[in-house]
Amino acid sequence: MSAEQALRVELCEWAKSMFMRGYSSGGAGNISAKLPDGTLIVTPTNSSFGDLVPERLSKLDPQGHWIDGDEPTKEVSMHMAMYQQRPDCQAVVHLHSPWLTALSCLENVDKTNCLPPITPYYVMRVGRLPLVEYFAPGDPKIGEEIAKLAQQHSAVLLSNHGPVVGGTTLRQAFFNAEELEDTARLYLTLLPLGFKTLTDTDVQELNNRYPQK
Repeated sequence: MSAEQALRVELCEWAKSMFMRGYSSGGAGNISAKLPDGTLIVTPTNSSFGDLVPERLSKLDPQGHWIDGDEPTKEVSMHMAMYQQRPDCQAVVHLHSPWLTALSCLENVDKTNCLPPITPYYVMRVGRLPLVEYFAPGDPKIGEEIAKLAQQHSAVLLSNHGPVVGGTTLRQAFFNAEELEDTARLYLTLLPLGFKTLTDTDVQELNNRYPQK
């Protein structure tokens, strides 16, 4: 199996896992992954994470232009913003996962960091989660706003929409997205009850031990 075919199969397997666990329903969400030559494999427009076919995934050139496969998602610009601003980024995951999407709809969210440091693994995997103001899905302005944040952040939350998460591998991107969703679930569950966070000293120690890439 070629490296490209292996990546196509891996992407479809991860996508189905997300679909089965309710992280993205219907035709929601999109995924991309980079090949060694800089070309990209991307989920097609209106496709479902539950029944992707490896051979039908879209293929883009390094500049994001469609060159093969089914028509790509209309949200390619979000993915390209991550790749262009984060040279180590090899995969991008955009989900409509319910807890993070719920968080993105709250008023008075801290736009510089939507989630407080309630677990070490949120700090270690993502660090901070800034909020991008609302634009209609597919609007190129989403990519422009992500580009302003991506050098310092491997993940962002789109207002009233959902997360966009990068990783140095496809596996890492999904791990990061899962950690974010779990953190949002914990945060919203604890919010009515009150909770404690890691201290600034705790966060700094984690950043020293596990610097964000």
